[in-house]
Amino acid sequence: MNRSFWIIAIINFINALSFTILIPTIYQYGREFNLSDKETSLLFAIFSIAQFFATPIIGKLSDRFGRRPLLIISLVGTVIGNFMAGTATNAPVLFFARFLDGVTGGNVSVAQAVIADVTTPENRAKGYGIFGASLGLGFVMGPVLSLVAQQRSLGTAFLVSSGIAAFALILTILFLPETLPERTNNNTNIFDLGLRDLIRGLTFPRIGILFIINLCVGTTFTLFTFAFQPYYLKVLHQDNRSLTLLFFAIGVVGVVVQLQGVKILTRYISFVKILFLGLFFRSLSFVLMPIVPDIYFFLAISTIFAIFNSVVQPMISTLISLNTTPEEQGKMSGLNASYLSAANGIGPVIAGLMVDQNNPTTYGYPLYLAGIFTFIVLFFAVRNRRKFTPKQTQPTT
Repeated sequence: MNRSFWIIAIINFINALSFTILIPTIYQYGREFNLSDKETSLLFAIFSIAQFFATPIIGKLSDRFGRRPLLIISLVGTVIGNFMAGTATNAPVLFFARFLDGVTGGNVSVAQAVIADVTTPENRAKGYGIFGASLGLGFVMGPVLSLVAQQRSLGTAFLVSSGIAAFALILTILFLPETLPERTNNNTNIFDLGLRDLIRGLTFPRIGILFIINLCVGTTFTLFTFAFQPYYLKVLHQDNRSLTLLFFAIGVVGVVVQLQGVKILTRYISFVKILFLGLFFRSLSFVLMPIVPDIYFFLAISTIFAIFNSVVQPMISTLISLNTTPEEQGKMSGLNASYLSAANGIGPVIAGLMVDQNNPTTYGYPLYLAGIFTFIVLFFAVRNRRKFTPKQTQPTT
């Protein structure tokens, strides 16, 4: 791995840190503005819906103008959006701040394109494993910083997030070189930014199947993410402090799996089979979580979930990259992140419609749905595995 790889991994960690600080706070912060559960689900969704439309544009522009300038623009949006959210005095400003962060939030897709630029097909899975681990490390440190920030106020978490994103912005400007080996033809229509590909992408040979899987997988995850917090707080009767510590523990497990587990598994098992394994235990975990409303049972199942969930996204990203030409890595990474953003917008809305804040037991319903739907996704992936298995031979050493 070269210098650019490690720089983008560090930037990705810092960027993930700025994002994960917010995860344990958004639900409770929304309640401070007297938002209902359904309105809070829209607060989750507006960021992702904006990101859905913006990410393919940012990804395609990164193929046209380079990775570095688009990453800078995206980080600037995060800095401004989170500062606005942290200083918001009413709900409309909070919603606009989340929209602004979402509409400029294509930094993950650009970072994934950088990984594809600087790695070979043989070590790309390892690269995405480390990339995923940097995200996981953000999940480890983010909740810790969030816990500290919450001692002052929930809004302080957004301000800390803004400051951390500003640090990532400075690192990008000072240390990240341009990694795009060859830019796409700038003589093409400047207004052709790839929005049509949001629909066409699902029909692309080999890649389209992976996009559909990613869209469905992301939807199940955000069903879980939205229901997880109120279930933990209202059904299991825990507090926001222990919730934040649980996010920390899940992050620790994720880092270990992505740094070592992915490396070991890819020596003996194909990328496709690792994906299937992750989806199976993910589905099982979702279904089991709400069966017994006991904190120790929930923690045990959450540990199983953390282990196997950690391999899903690195495998999807690797398979998409290996089925993509070098000239379209940014475009495909952008589309992939965009479908994931769409899922992030769909999941909370569905979960918000399923729950009733006057009946806490309903917070388990989205978890059951996430488990059943994940199993359906697994069945679909197994049936279509030949359509997206990469042509490259996977290394065995």
